[in-house]
Order: sequence, then structure tokens, then C-alpha cells
Amino acid sequence: MTTAPARAGDRRISPVFLGIVAVAAVTGWATWTGFAEQPGLAVFLFVTAAWVVSLCLHEYAHARTALHSGDISVGAKGYLTLNPLKYTHALLSVVLPVVFVIMGGIGLPGGAVFIERGRIRGRWRHSLISAAGPLTNVLFAVVCTAPFWLDALDGVPRDVRFALAFLALLQVTAAILNFLPVPGLDGYGVIEPWLSHGVRRQVEPFAPFGLLFVFALLWLPAVNGVFFDAVDAILCGLGIDDYDSYCGYELYRFWQTNEICAVSS
Repeated sequence: MTTAPARAGDRRISPVFLGIVAVAAVTGWATWTGFAEQPGLAVFLFVTAAWVVSLCLHEYAHARTALHSGDISVGAKGYLTLNPLKYTHALLSVVLPVVFVIMGGIGLPGGAVFIERGRIRGRWRHSLISAAGPLTNVLFAVVCTAPFWLDALDGVPRDVRFALAFLALLQVTAAILNFLPVPGLDGYGVIEPWLSHGVRRQVEPFAPFGLLFVFALLWLPAVNGVFFDAVDAILCGLGIDDYDSYCGYELYRFWQTNEICAVSS
């Protein structure tokens, strides 16, 4: 069966995505200017909206790379519109990642776009399609941390600094988790084309449970400690210290109070 090439309307940016960007922009402005009476609420909305934007860009990167690799069906599926409601599973793509951010400050890899792999030729292309998503998280982290590693924080309000630090933490955790070579995650998708057919057949039944397995491991204190030590080391290399990311998370959870972060730095 053939699928018509993507039309212009299939690539038009969705009003849903533009609405999310608008929420991030308005709440980011409110955080910067101190306009909001409840700064924690503004930070919560800003970080949540920016996080959903990054999820949309993550999936768009997969779809766009697939389009240029030979899968012209992604346009008709709505993947090029950046609309999160077009993903294969909205609950896994958007809702659960946001819930995990609220509960544990972890950037949960989102759901997936369905790529018709049979249309794509070449192992390198398959690997690049899988890598495109988490590479977007890496780029997002670099942008969020730019004021820190460029030493350009003069004049940046404290709450904005905290919000950017926490948002960067989410991007780094998402990139690390996505790049793990575990079935069901993008890291496995990068190496899968290079595995033998027999190995792929044996691993395939475990793909739906890969993410659950990773998060079960993260509940173990030893594994959790090693994971966040790695995250903190990366953030430190990008100019963000533990205090900024910690206070960003505490400010994000505005319904709780934290006297340490309430003190101006």
C-alpha cells in the first residue's frame, strides 16, 4: 500500500502547539518581571509548558528525520504539525512525562511516533531516526544552560535562573534515559539495525517493558544515586550547581514551602 506524500497542510504548525508555546512565553515573562502574585505557579506553568514543547520537538525530530529517510507517511499522520495529540499514545507521550516531572523531577521519555521502518533503507538512517529525538533534548539542554556557561546571568532574576536550571535537569535526564540501550528506548533503536535478526527477535518481546524496567531500577537507592550523580556532573559542566537545580524543583512544586530557597541568593 502506498501513501500520498505530505501535503502543505500536513506540515502546518498546529494551533495546539502554538498555544503551548504561548503559555510558556507568557508565564516566562511573568516569572522574569515578577508580575505573578504567586511566582511558584508561574514557574510551574512555564516549566511544564516548556517541557511539553520539548516533548513535541523530540517527536518531531524523529518524524522529520524519517520523512527525509523515506517514510513519507509521517505527514498524513500529523506528526509534522508538532501537535502532541497526534502521537500514538497521548497518555504516554504527554501526560505521564508531566506526572513524573511533578512527582520526582525526572524527564521521562515520552511516547512515540509510528515510523514505517519498511520504507527506510540503510542501517545508518534507522539509527539516525532513533537518535534524532534525544539529540533534541541535548540541544534543548544546551540552550537552557547557555546563560550559565556563557556567564551571562547578570540581570537574570533568581526565579528565572532556578526555572532554567530545573528545566535543564529535565532535559539531561531525558537525554540519558532515552540513550540507554534498553529495548523500547531510543538508545536501543540506535543499535538495533546493527544486531543480527536472531538477537532482534529474542529482544522484541521485552520492548514494551523496557521503560518500566528502567524506572524500577531507579527506585533502588544505589542506582538512583549513581544516575543523579551523573546528571549533576553534566549540569556542573554546563555551569549549573546543585543549589540552582534543587531550588528550581522546589519552586516548581509551589504547593510546598522551602525556606532555604526562599532566601535570595
